Amino acid sequence: MPKSDLFRIHPKVAHALDTGEPVVALESTVIAHGLPYPQNVAIARELEAIVREEGATPATIALADGHVQVGIDDPLLERLALADDVAKVSLAHVGLVLARRQLGATTVAATMWAAARVGIPVFATGGTGGVHPGGVDISADLPALAAYPVTVVSAGVKSLLDIPATREWLETHGIPVLGLGTDELPGFYTRGTGVKVDARVDTVEEAAAIIQAHWRAGFRTGVLMTVPLAAEDALSPQELQSALAQAEAEAREQGIGGPALTPYVLAALARITQGRSVQANLQLLRQNARIAAQLAHYLRGAMITSGF
Repeated sequence: MPKSDLFRIHPKVAHALDTGEPVVALESTVIAHGLPYPQNVAIARELEAIVREEGATPATIALADGHVQVGIDDPLLERLALADDVAKVSLAHVGLVLARRQLGATTVAATMWAAARVGIPVFATGGTGGVHPGGVDISADLPALAAYPVTVVSAGVKSLLDIPATREWLETHGIPVLGLGTDELPGFYTRGTGVKVDARVDTVEEAAAIIQAHWRAGFRTGVLMTVPLAAEDALSPQELQSALAQAEAEAREQGIGGPALTPYVLAALARITQGRSVQANLQLLRQNARIAAQLAHYLRGAMITSGF
């Protein structure tokens, strides 16, 4: 664990790390920016409970009062859920938010950074960012995967992205992409995209063996382990494309772009699909937390054996 007093590690997380027990990192943007109150508190507590059910220790990560909090307590959870000025923290914003002692919710990229710093090799999220259409806007999630040896368990890349370009970026930067029970990269709300993963794995143990071999070989990148939604929870590609087209057309009409585009489109999708996209999102968060906790058992000590 880092010697810097910048990090405040919850005693239960610190004990698990010190004794080599499995730990799963969780992001905090779903609390502050993903869902309304009290649904955001409920899902945060549920995800931590799922990780514990699988015998691992959850470590929800956030920034507060000038520190990186690895593992949060109920008062901080309520602050993240209720405050209207929580910063959305990616890699470029960590120093700014810490210096100003602001409250910050970590994205995929910032959560990976913090997890790597304290020695947590597994992180569960909903979906990862990627290359936006046009190729200019690239999520910091991708450089984070190239920089930090953490396995990210997700339901693939978010549906409004350029998925083939994102897949090419991952390959170029040496980031293995695994599919649990699938040959295709899942599309977050959909089970497939037609874009191939590097390897299909049919068990978590098989995935762990590949991840450990990757790190033992000396590679310092993360690994993207993708898990498709169950068929009954997923949207069909046709339904999603129709809803996305409508949501993006509405955004153009209203002149919405930049950082505001993704939250707008996701809210519009929820309305257009009559809440089915939200339910799919909640289900993939639950499944990914469970798979990540199972994976964490096999990756205990992986940071040590990989030389991290």
